[in-house]
Amino acid sequence: MPHYFFDTDDGYFRHEDDEGFELPSLDAARIEALDALPDMPRNKLPDQDRRTYSVRVRDE
Repeated sequence: MPHYFFDTDDGYFRHEDDEGFELPSLDAARIEALDALPDMPRNKLPDQDRRTYSVRVRDE
C-alpha cells in the first residue's frame, strides 16, 4: 500500500510530516488532506483576521 506524507503550513509555521500514513490511493490521500484543512484553523486562533492554511501531500 502506498505511503503518503502530509506537510502543513499555517502561514507562520510549516510542519513536514515524517511519519505519514498508508493509504490505498492518491485519491484517498487527497480526501485526507481536504478533511484536515477545516480543522487547522480550529486548532489555532489566528493573530490576524486572515490566514492561509495549506496541506501538501507527498508520496515515498
